[in-house]
Amino acid sequence: MLSELRPAATLLGLFTLLLGLAYPLAMTGAAGALFPTEAAGSLVSRDGHPVGSTLIGQSFTQPRYLQPRPSAAGTTGYDASSSSGSNLGPTSAKLAERVRTDGAALEAATGAALLPADAITTSGSGLDPDISPAFAALQVARIAEARSLPKEAVERAIAGATQARTFGFLGEPRVNVLAANMALDALGAPANR
Repeated sequence: MLSELRPAATLLGLFTLLLGLAYPLAMTGAAGALFPTEAAGSLVSRDGHPVGSTLIGQSFTQPRYLQPRPSAAGTTGYDASSSSGSNLGPTSAKLAERVRTDGAALEAATGAALLPADAITTSGSGLDPDISPAFAALQVARIAEARSLPKEAVERAIAGATQARTFGFLGEPRVNVLAANMALDALGAPANR
């Protein structure tokens, strides 16, 4: 019996070291060498202090900032420790009521009769860092008024944070909310969110 257990224990130890330690360390090292920014969390800093990540959305509520899409992560949204969607299906009365209420409020605020989907729907993770250029365009007038800036200056700041389709054909054009808000702050003195 000992002669059968010895090879099994040896292989268990070998594969534990190889697949449980060596391989993860090699992949972590390779990721850090090939993609240093992404491996470190894609952190964005201002004045030497991290203010966010280009990959994880956060809530901006002041009128002077570009606001992200709604979030179902946590009780107040954009809670990274509770990343998830609302899990409400297309036949959910609660979802329909929330979309109707949010849509009516946004229509009243912007005067837009047709809203982009990301303006009133949450993402699967609840932490989407990007919005559509159409949703960003709906917010230009509010931001310009709150910052006492010409609309063109706000549009240029947003355009600088707009990314095209990946490789020219994957996904949709998108605006990174944090990058746009940092560009807006660069136009004037930053304020609290």
